[in-house]
Parts: sequence; structure tokens; C-alpha cells
Amino acid sequence: MSESKRQLKFGKLIQKELGEIFQKDTKGKFGKAFITVMAARMSPDLGVAKVWLSVMMVDDKPAFMKHLDSIKWEIRKMLGQRIGKQVRIIPELVFVLDEGAEYASYMDKVISALDIPPAPPEEEEEED
Repeated sequence: MSESKRQLKFGKLIQKELGEIFQKDTKGKFGKAFITVMAARMSPDLGVAKVWLSVMMVDDKPAFMKHLDSIKWEIRKMLGQRIGKQVRIIPELVFVLDEGAEYASYMDKVISALDIPPAPPEEEEEED
């Protein structure tokens, strides 16, 4: 089932605002970690936002996600301060680690490390 226009619009708003929160407002909470909000999908009642995050410069990602979950209430409060006048309900946040960018980087390394011999020159057949 596809998302409604309202869900899409609200998801984009959540994605934008959380991106700014992670870049500006929570700078010291995550050390040197670089967090990108890849997507936000809303439940039909707009009460839950599932947010996909790409995290770079973090050694232990499961521990990072656990830490993020422990301060989720604080991030939700910051979100409420930003969008509280635009929406009725500040959604519950469910953070999911998006490993797509990391996988693509890994595949680039694998492909560049391959030892592929150059193709032999094509010989033109002479026709008499």
C-alpha cells in the first residue's frame, strides 16, 4: 500500500528537521559521528515515524544506535520545539540504521581491488 500525500509531506518535514537537529543541535552528543537522515516514513495515523539513518565515522554502530535510542526522548522534544506549531502530534521516533551507503562504498573497494587483465586487442579478419 502506498503512502498518502499527507504521509509523504509529513515524512519530508520530519526528515528535514531531524537532519538539522543532528547537524546543529546535537553536535556534542555523538562525538565525531556524522549522521545523515536518509528517509522518514510515517504511519497512516502520523503517530510513528520510522527514520533511516546513515552513520559515518563510528566504530561500534550497534552501541551508537543503543545510545541514540536512550536519548530518543530528547531528540523528539527538539523536534517538537521545531514543528509543534505545524502539526497536532509529534510522532514517536523509530530509528533504523541504513547501511546502503556503506555497502556501496564496500562494493567500490572490492571492484577497484579486482585484478582484471586488459582485453586482448581485437584482430580484424581480412576478407579476400
